[in-house]
Amino acid sequence: MAVAVDGVTRHYGRRRPVVALAGVTAEFPRGSMIAVMGLSGSGKSTLLQVCAGLDRPTAGTVRLGGTDLGRLRQRQLAILRRRRVGFVFQSFNLVPSLSVAENIALPLRLGHRRVDQSEIARLAELVGISGQLRRLPGTLSGGQQQRVAIARALVTRPEVIFADEPTAALDPCTSDAVVALLRQATDTLDQTVVVVTHEPSVAARADRALLLDSGRLAGVIEKPSAAELAASIRRLGRAAG
Repeated sequence: MAVAVDGVTRHYGRRRPVVALAGVTAEFPRGSMIAVMGLSGSGKSTLLQVCAGLDRPTAGTVRLGGTDLGRLRQRQLAILRRRRVGFVFQSFNLVPSLSVAENIALPLRLGHRRVDQSEIARLAELVGISGQLRRLPGTLSGGQQQRVAIARALVTRPEVIFADEPTAALDPCTSDAVVALLRQATDTLDQTVVVVTHEPSVAARADRALLLDSGRLAGVIEKPSAAELAASIRRLGRAAG
């Protein structure tokens, strides 16, 4: 398994703790695309942050590959994230003063690893921005910026890419292209991709969808369809109401 969580809970606060996750057990197979869906406040982003080592669970176990994240100190977690994990965010998180090529190479430089310009060029071509390498992020469209973010996530050849609402700021056509790139990373590079999304059309591109409800795992759908996912979310909404 690329990632496995066992009995994971996450509480915030002490007097009246807010329960973000409540005993979630799930597996994320290697070389697959997994979607995480649920209503607002269901714990989707919290689960992603815990799996990626950005946050520690209150209880339970998180393993990335064979590594128990709970046994790592903060510095060790930072090194693990830099070397073994890639991130794609809704807000792109590009450095505005760096060129496209420099943004793609940034994880390598932060990890004191050699930057192979031919590899940067290859990734840029893969995601469709090969003509933009010298430009600054602010001169690009939202879709182009997200393509840069995907190339940056791929540059370290991570074990897992975590994408948190990667299409939320994009128009439908651009959103489809970005999801197709993430799907391509799974199909052609054997990349494990975990996508948090509220859009059934995005989650339908995944091999498996996890449904969260009030911090609990409410279901797992293999080879989901957009219609099946939309119906499941509606049922969760009616139950919550």
